Amino acid sequence: MNTERRILRRISPRRAAITAASGALALTTVLTTGLALAGPAGASTLTSSGYQFQTLNNNRDVTFNQLLGVNNEGVIAGYFGSGAQGHPNQGYLLHNGYFTSENFPGSVQTQVTGLNDRGVTVGFWSTMNTASQTNNNFGFYAAGGRFHTVNFPTGDNASPQVDQLLGVNDHDVAVGFYTNGQGSNRGYTYDIRTHQFTRVLVPGAPAGQAGPSLTAAGINNRGDVTGFYAASSTQTDAFLRLSYGRFLTLAVPGASGTQALGVNDSDEVVGVYTVGSGDNAQMHGFTWRPGYGFQTVDDPHGIGATTINGVNDAGVLVGFYTDAAGNTDGMIAQPR
Repeated sequence: MNTERRILRRISPRRAAITAASGALALTTVLTTGLALAGPAGASTLTSSGYQFQTLNNNRDVTFNQLLGVNNEGVIAGYFGSGAQGHPNQGYLLHNGYFTSENFPGSVQTQVTGLNDRGVTVGFWSTMNTASQTNNNFGFYAAGGRFHTVNFPTGDNASPQVDQLLGVNDHDVAVGFYTNGQGSNRGYTYDIRTHQFTRVLVPGAPAGQAGPSLTAAGINNRGDVTGFYAASSTQTDAFLRLSYGRFLTLAVPGASGTQALGVNDSDEVVGVYTVGSGDNAQMHGFTWRPGYGFQTVDDPHGIGATTINGVNDAGVLVGFYTDAAGNTDGMIAQPR
């Protein structure tokens, strides 16, 4: 199962021109809700795979939550709502047991996908919540109480437009992707301070060609970027591109797809890999560390249905899993 599909089904983005600095919008939709945490009864904390797990759901919708990023202060970015018509994505930050709503002003749907230690958050928003879940998406960052739209400047956008920011480091460099008119993802970095875009490419693409479909999903303070790309028509591999240019392909042995979604300053990469296909496919969270390789990390309530989406420098993991009732639950995993 493709994490791109998971993201794009929620809300889809696109925009031909960059408006990063012009959207001086007040943070009018942010309020502290003070909601308690919710999770499966009698199973709020479990241990497995060297981690202690806790289910964290916003009580506004305990049937669908995804936790997507965590910083070194323990603040978590995420959202609730499946994205089905009438159940729009609604972004939030979670800290010390309290949820704070964060939604792009005037948006119908918002996902908060990443954050740094300086108070900057990133994500994407939509003006739509259609029955088909084929919606436009526009990237954004929020800083100092203001939201700014960010979209890669291109005339070759999908229809509807899809552009998303997925991570940001403490130097205010964000990563994300847009989808072109041929349906391929094009990863990039975006410097919030200078408003400069830089493409993230797989080395060795033929001259004059943009290379395979690629999503840039995470970036650390060293400038190392992680994500995933189409290694072939049937295989998706993760990657870690180091700041000096070395490009490492990361693929779980025997997996039909490996997708890296986050990275910390020790180059610990997290994500999800898929085994099998169709109705028999299983999704397992993973961590990868230089010199140690891969470790499977599944929430005990979601073995074979877990995604690890973010990691901080202490090795704290956030993500989500599908439970026995078919709900999507947010989760945090603390190293033991």
